[in-house]
Amino acid sequence: MKKTALLLGLIFSITLWAQSEFSSVTELPDYNLLKTKMKLSDVFTKADTPAEFPGGSETFKKRFAESMDVIDVKTNKIDTRVYFIVEKTGYVRFVTATGNDKKHAQAAEVAVRRLFVKWKPALINGEPVRYLYTFPLTLKKFD
Repeated sequence: MKKTALLLGLIFSITLWAQSEFSSVTELPDYNLLKTKMKLSDVFTKADTPAEFPGGSETFKKRFAESMDVIDVKTNKIDTRVYFIVEKTGYVRFVTATGNDKKHAQAAEVAVRRLFVKWKPALINGEPVRYLYTFPLTLKKFD
């Protein structure tokens, strides 16, 4: 029952973060870690048309929640931030998650990798660009 409540909590607590918050990759709170795990040259955090999952953000959230493994968490609150690059071709690369629970961050990375689907790439002046997609996952444990 606890695992079901945890999964439902995850599904209903996933929120997408407005990509327009950062104008530069160096402004990201996890920049120092990301630069060691990703190729960040020529990556944009803002675009005329941001990268989009087929079916939109609601479909992405649903598919992500379905692909995420239910894990046993030790803390009452999880704050994970998932980053990945949507390439000019629309494929996802360099999935990295940061947060206060290592198991949850790893499960979030795996969940994104399981969604092997071609995105609509981000566009600037009508041309596809490499786009850093960022979204937070917050979870409150139900007792």
